[in-house]
Amino acid sequence: MTDRNRAVLSGLAGIRSDLEDLYRDLHRHPELGLREHRTAKKASEALRDLGYEVTDGIGGTGVTGVLVNGDGPTVMARADMDALPVRERTGLPYASTVTLTGPDGTEQPVMHACGHDVHVTALLGCAQLMTQAKDAWRGTFVALFQPSEENGDGARAMIDDGLTTRAPRPDVVLAQHVLPYPAGYVGTRPGSFLSAADSLRITVHGRGAHGSMPQAAVDPVVMAAMIVVRLQTIVSRELAATTPAVVTVGSIHAGAGPNVIPDSAVIELNVRTYDHDTRSQVLKAIERIVRTESEASGSPKAPEIERTAAFPPTVNDEEATRRVAEAFAAHFGEDAHTIDLQTASEDMSEIPEAFGAPFTYWGIGGIDAELYAEAAMKGTVAQDVPVNHSPAFAPVVQPTLDTGVSAMTVAALAWLGS
Repeated sequence: MTDRNRAVLSGLAGIRSDLEDLYRDLHRHPELGLREHRTAKKASEALRDLGYEVTDGIGGTGVTGVLVNGDGPTVMARADMDALPVRERTGLPYASTVTLTGPDGTEQPVMHACGHDVHVTALLGCAQLMTQAKDAWRGTFVALFQPSEENGDGARAMIDDGLTTRAPRPDVVLAQHVLPYPAGYVGTRPGSFLSAADSLRITVHGRGAHGSMPQAAVDPVVMAAMIVVRLQTIVSRELAATTPAVVTVGSIHAGAGPNVIPDSAVIELNVRTYDHDTRSQVLKAIERIVRTESEASGSPKAPEIERTAAFPPTVNDEEATRRVAEAFAAHFGEDAHTIDLQTASEDMSEIPEAFGAPFTYWGIGGIDAELYAEAAMKGTVAQDVPVNHSPAFAPVVQPTLDTGVSAMTVAALAWLGS
C-alpha cells in the first residue's frame, strides 16, 4: 500500500460502523428507477455535510457532489441508486418489505436485488475518506449518484438535463458493481466487459380465418415460428465462433383460441453483444429475417419492429483500466484479478461518452467466501450462489463494504496525486 493510500484509508475504521448502518437502511428502503427520492436525499445531505458542492434533481433524482482540493486532475466516481420490482426472500433482519404502485396501478414488491445499495454506501464512504484526508491528494473529486440504471434511462436523463454543464468535465470516470464472486474479490478487465442489451418487440401481420379454413388465411403463427427458428442461425451461422453474442426469444403471443387463426403475432426478444459492430450486424440480421419471412409468407402488411430497451456495451478504456489494475494489485494483492466477460448490461458508459472522457468499470465480490468456496468445490456455484436480480441476492455486509470503499478510493487516488 502506498503512503498516500494508507493516509486516506486509515479513516475507514472510524466510519465503518456508520457505513454498515447506512447500507442496512438503504437495503430496507429500496426505490424504483426515477423514484429514488429518499436515497437521493440521503446522498445529497451526506455530501453537503462533508463540504461538497451539491447539485441535486439532475434528470429527476440524480445527484452530484464536487470537492475541489487544489490543482490536479478531475475524477468522477459513479454509483447507481435504483432497486428492482422483486419480492425479497433473504430472511435478513433488514430485508425489504416495501411495496410501490407500478405503472399499471398494481402494488409491486421492491428489493435491492442488484446491490445498488452497496454502490451508494461505498461511494459515500469514499467521499468521506477523501474529505478527511485532503492533505494526501490534489485535484477535484466528483461523486455522482445516478437514477434508473435498471431501466436503462437514468444516465440519459441526467445528460438530457444538462449534466455536462452542471458538473466539471472529468479526466476519468470510475464505476464498480457488486457481483456473485467471493467477498473481498476485485476484478478489472480492459476492453469489452459488459454486453450491450437490446430488447425488441416484433409484430407480424397475417389474415385471420376459421381454423378449418387455412387456405383463407395468412397464418401469423406459422410466420412467427419460422422467424424464431431462423433467428437461431444468426449467432451460429453469421458470426465467427470467437464472437460472443446471444439472441433469446423470450415471449410469443398469438391468438385467443385453438380454432381461430389470428390476424397478428407478437415476438419479444433480447440481444446481447459486446461491441458496436457486432451489435449493428445482429440487429440488421434480425430486421432482414423478419421482413423476408413476412414477405415469403405473403403478409398483407409490413412487420413492425420496435426497440423497447437499449443498453450500450461497456468497453473499458485500456490505459485507465491498466492504471486501476496496477493500483488494485498493489493494494489488494492476491484478491485482485482479471474478471471474465459479463453478460449483464449497464447504461453508465453514456456518462463518460457525453463528457468525452475515458472510463473504467470493475467488479467486486459480495458472496460469503466460505459459501462460495464450498459451492466451487462441489461444482454447484451456478445452483448454490445467489446472483444479481435473484430474490435471495444480498451481499454480506463485510468485507463487501470495506472492499467497495477501498476499491473506489484506491482507484481515485491513482489519478489524484499528492
